[in-house]
Amino acid sequence: MKQEQKVPWWKRAVAYQIYPRSFLDTNGDGVGDLRGIIKKLDYLSYLGIDLIWICPIYDSANDDNGYDIRDYEKIQAEYGTMEDFDELLCKAHEKGIRIIMDLVINHTSDEHAWFIESKSAKDSKKRDWYIWKDGKTIEKSGEMVQKEPNNWESIFGKSAWKYDETTGQYFLHVFSEKMPDINWECKEAKEEVFRMVNWWLDKGIDGFRIDAISHIKKNDFTDMPNPKHLDYVSSFDKHMNQPGIQDLLQELKEKTFEGRDVFTIAEASGVSFNEMSEWISTREGKFSSIFQFEHQHLWSDVEDEAFDLRKLKQVLSKWQEAVKEDGWIALFLENHDLVRCVNRFGNTASYWNESAKALALMYFMQKGIPFIYQGQEIGMVNADYESPYDFNDTPSIFAYENRVEHGMGKSRSFKILKQTTRDNSRTPMQWDETKNAGFSTGNPWMKVNRNYASINVKSQIGKEDSILEFYRKMIHLKKSSNALLYGDYKLVMENSRDIFAYERSLCDETYFICTNLSENLVKLSDEYVFTDKEMILSNYKSKPERILKPYEAYVLKL
Repeated sequence: MKQEQKVPWWKRAVAYQIYPRSFLDTNGDGVGDLRGIIKKLDYLSYLGIDLIWICPIYDSANDDNGYDIRDYEKIQAEYGTMEDFDELLCKAHEKGIRIIMDLVINHTSDEHAWFIESKSAKDSKKRDWYIWKDGKTIEKSGEMVQKEPNNWESIFGKSAWKYDETTGQYFLHVFSEKMPDINWECKEAKEEVFRMVNWWLDKGIDGFRIDAISHIKKNDFTDMPNPKHLDYVSSFDKHMNQPGIQDLLQELKEKTFEGRDVFTIAEASGVSFNEMSEWISTREGKFSSIFQFEHQHLWSDVEDEAFDLRKLKQVLSKWQEAVKEDGWIALFLENHDLVRCVNRFGNTASYWNESAKALALMYFMQKGIPFIYQGQEIGMVNADYESPYDFNDTPSIFAYENRVEHGMGKSRSFKILKQTTRDNSRTPMQWDETKNAGFSTGNPWMKVNRNYASINVKSQIGKEDSILEFYRKMIHLKKSSNALLYGDYKLVMENSRDIFAYERSLCDETYFICTNLSENLVKLSDEYVFTDKEMILSNYKSKPERILKPYEAYVLKL
């Protein structure tokens, strides 16, 4: 078919995200490694995966599990060697699996050679490679004291500035204080970033997931409004998707990605659906695709706010409309920064299997490139830890201690920690029922979930009604139908509180995707009862009827 020949390869791909630290350890040190990924390529091929996104494996100080890079052109020793990576790339390509790296270029580690030189003196040749400012002097209790340049709060908490005693100035870090921001207004710094990006592309990788890229532009460094008189104020409005960022992104594209057959996907926090043309359109887009996060911020987990399906439908459908004519977005419910989707949107107590499948079908058949996060395909759930200090996620532990310090009880604070921490998705992958879930023969860097004997790959692979086999069938179905790949999206039953249903159609081919995302028995209206149509995929053995069972989900060909 002509359309298949014209579209980029990545529009037919199904992607799998690997958090290498927790994927598979082959040398018994408790940390996942590159040889672990090599060992599981056959598994990923069995599943139907075309593309792997690997979280950072560069040399790192490990302040934020690899997102604080110390050397972009060296592999973190605990993951293996560059030779291991080259072997992984070669063997993946032999199996028809492409690999994209996690590109972290908003910041580096404070142990990176660039920053070490930058902070060595005010007249250092690399001083302007990072953002340095003088502090401000204020009067406090009759004395003049030095404060940070402004009242910005970092995304990880506390001030976004850290004082350097050697030079008497502050450097900016919108994330951890060990992750100073690169100055994207500095030509020399940008050129070195571009050289490094091309170095990786020349090795033959298939693209990048670009981390925190919407934060690279900072327009001014004035204080944030502070009506509550806080020590520090959330500073997103000063460094997220700021005016002028498109010029920087265009330069990045022209000097690295452009002209190469690669896939680039931006972590686009703060980017709205009406900005798609600048980010991912065929004519003026800077990337192949984006991750948007609007649907992940509709409810407050901290306040136990109830899941509202109508809000979810409105947001996801809005993004589908935004790319109706042009553009390609990522479809996802989980990643390394989020809790497990079956905990957040499903029912782990009574309908674990059914709700995991229903959620998968709901997002997977929309228009875009589906991403599966490791363990999602077997219904892995949130960490079942018993102590706050079983967790490793620094910002979450800081927030826990801050709540306790300000009067919230430890029990309530721990409950919030358990339902919000990023560590929920970072527990070791559960491969089988043996010690440490088959992840490691040593002491895992992070505790394995206690439920590993009942939730693991070995217990599900080849089992007809398992979540894993449902994913496998779903992946095959998605890739076998042009309507499910490229077809128009039409939301139906939009006012239903329980049902997320839509149609995908192209030419004379139409599919009806229906998911009951509740534990209620739900009656369908007459116009959506298709008992005579061909059942393509379902999470119940019985044929669909007028009454939908709890978390029932199916695909019909109309």
